[in-house]
Amino acid sequence: MSPNSATPIVLDGHFLPQEPAISVDARQAIPTAGEDLLERIGSDLYRIASMLLGEGEDAVALIEEVITHLDLDSPGAHEDLRHHARLALSGKAIALLHQREAASLAAPDEDSIASGPVSCIEDDDLDAAGLTPIQFEELLTGPDRNRLRDWLLSLSSALRVIFVLRAVAALTSAEVAGLLAENASPEAELWTPEAVRTTFRQALCSLASQLIHASASR
Repeated sequence: MSPNSATPIVLDGHFLPQEPAISVDARQAIPTAGEDLLERIGSDLYRIASMLLGEGEDAVALIEEVITHLDLDSPGAHEDLRHHARLALSGKAIALLHQREAASLAAPDEDSIASGPVSCIEDDDLDAAGLTPIQFEELLTGPDRNRLRDWLLSLSSALRVIFVLRAVAALTSAEVAGLLAENASPEAELWTPEAVRTTFRQALCSLASQLIHASASR
C-alpha cells in the first residue's frame, strides 16, 4: 500500500536537522544544566518523528510533549533516558498515524505471515542488509539521503513504522509489537514480536535491493 494523503510524509531530504524547533516553554521546563542533553535528545527524536510523520507541526508538537515530561534529574544513564523518550515518542506517533488511517497499521493474520513471500534476509538486523552502523548513519545524513527518503515513501505505513522503530529508534521487536497493539488497536492489537521481525526482514530485503540497484546504476 502506497502512502497517501492520510499518511503524509514530507521529508525534504533532511532526516536530522541541526537543531529541532523546540519551544521556549519546553526549554524552560528543563534545568539549564540539562540543556545539552535536551538538544541531543531533541535531535534524536526529530529524526524519528520526521521519518514517521513528516517535517511539520505534528512532529514538533509530539517532541515538545515528550521532552516536557522528561525527568532529567532521575537516576540512571542518559541512554536509559533517551530510550524512554524514544518509546514515548513512538507510541504517540503510532497513535497519530492510527488516527489518520486506522487500517494502515493493521496486524497481518497468521496465515498471511506463514504464506507470505520468503524474505531474502534471514536475520533481523542491519548487518543482514550489508550495512554497518556507520554506513547506515551516512545513508541517513549523507548525500544519498534523498534516495532513502524516496525508498521510505514507497513502503506501506506498517513497513515504514516497523523499519524506523527497529533500525533508527533501536527498539526491540517486542517493544514495537507492544506499542502498535497499545496505540493502534483494535486494528493492530494482534501484532506479535515474530510478526514484527518478519515485517522488518521484508523491509531490510527491500532496502538491500534498493542499495544494490543504486550501486549498479553508478
